[in-house]
Amino acid sequence: MKLYASVVAALPLCAAAFSPASYHTTKSSSLTSLNLQQPNTSTVGGVSPSALNGMTTTELPEKLYFPQEKEAPKVLGGIKIGLRKLCVITGASSGLGLNAAVTLSKTGRHFIVMACRDVEKGKKVAKEMGMPEGSYTVMKLELANLQSVRDFVANLKAFKSARPLTNLICNAAVYRPTDPEPAWTDDGFEMSMGVNHLGHFLLVNLLLKDMSKAKSPRVCIVGSITGNTNTVGGGLVYPRADLGDLSGLAEGARNPIAMADGKPFFGAKAYKDSKVCNMMTVTELHQRYHEKSGIAFSSMYPGCIAETALFREKRQWFRKGFPWFMKYVTGGYVGMEEAGERLAQVIDDPLCAKSDVYWSWNGGAQQVGRWSDDGKPKGAGGSGGEIFENEQSDAVRDPVQIKKVWDTSVNAVGLKAKEML
Repeated sequence: MKLYASVVAALPLCAAAFSPASYHTTKSSSLTSLNLQQPNTSTVGGVSPSALNGMTTTELPEKLYFPQEKEAPKVLGGIKIGLRKLCVITGASSGLGLNAAVTLSKTGRHFIVMACRDVEKGKKVAKEMGMPEGSYTVMKLELANLQSVRDFVANLKAFKSARPLTNLICNAAVYRPTDPEPAWTDDGFEMSMGVNHLGHFLLVNLLLKDMSKAKSPRVCIVGSITGNTNTVGGGLVYPRADLGDLSGLAEGARNPIAMADGKPFFGAKAYKDSKVCNMMTVTELHQRYHEKSGIAFSSMYPGCIAETALFREKRQWFRKGFPWFMKYVTGGYVGMEEAGERLAQVIDDPLCAKSDVYWSWNGGAQQVGRWSDDGKPKGAGGSGGEIFENEQSDAVRDPVQIKKVWDTSVNAVGLKAKEML
C-alpha cells in the first residue's frame, strides 16, 4: 500500500517527462531547432553531459537535405563485409542505436552500416566507443527527406553489391514534447511522424526485396511503452496515444496537417502516435511478407533510459529526480549500455528469430515494480531480467486500424507497387 501511494504521488513527475513544458525559444526565419530522440546516459563511453547535449541538439536549416548533397556511393563493400551478416542501424551516431552498433560490431558476426544524418559525427563516435576497425561504415541518411531515404538505399546497394542485407534496425527518432508549434520535414510532414514512422516506412519497404534473399533476415522497429495503453507509461501518463479516425494521415499528413487524427498539434502525443504506427507497421509487415520472404519482423522496448539529454530543458530538480523515480519507485530504469545490448539481442540471439513479436525484459512495464531485498523494484521493464514476448494493447493490435495506417502511409510516402515486395 505504501508503494502504491508513492507511485500515485509521483505520477506528476512521470507525466512531466512526456508533457509540454513552458520555456523560451528563439526562432529565426532560416533556422529550426531539432531535438533528436536518441537517449543518452549522463556518461556514455566517457562522453561528458555537455558533449551529449551537442550530440542531440542541432541548429538546422529549414531544408534538411538537398539532392546535390547525395553522398557518393561507396564500393567494394563485399570485401569489407566478408562472411559477416550485414546490418543497417538508423540513428547509430548516438544513444540506443550507437550502443547497439557497438555491441553487434564486437561480436565479430556483424558488419554495421551506421545510417546517420551526420556522417562525420558517426565516424567520430564509432572510434570513441571502440568499434573494431573494419567492422562498420557510416552512410548518410536524412529520414526527414524521402529523397534522402531513396538515395541511401541506392548507395547501400552499390556498397554491398550482390550481397543481401540481413538485418535492419529502425531506431532513429525525433521527440519534441515541449514544442508549442510543429516542425516540418522537407516533404511537409510533422517532424515526429515524418521521421519516426514515414521515413522508416519507406526505408523498410524499399529494402524488403533485397532482404528476402538473405538467410534468416530480421527487421526490428523500436517501439515504446508510451504507445501502449496497457502499460504504466502509456496508460497513466497524459496524453495517451490515439490515432482517432486517422483523418490527418488519410489527407496526406502534410503541412498544415500536424496530427494523424487531424486535430491540433500536441508534441508529446505526436511522438506517441508515431510509435503506435511503428508497432502497427511491424504487425502488417509480418502478415503480408513473413511467410513468403522468411523475414522476422519485430518490435521491442529497451526500458526507460532516464538519464538522457532528452530532458535537458527540464529543471534541475527533475533531471535529478526522474532517474531516482524510475530506479526506486517504478523500477523501469535501464542504463544506455544495457539498453543497447537488449536491442542487439533482438538481432543476434537465435531465440529472437520469431516474427511478429514485441520483445521486452523484466516485466515489460505493464506494472509498477515489486520490491526486492536489494532495494530496487523488479518486473517493470528495468535493468536485469530475461527477455520475453510481451503483449501489446488492443489499440495497437486493432486489425482495421492497422490496415488504415498501412494504406495511408503507402500513399503518403509515394510507394509504387513495383517497389514493394
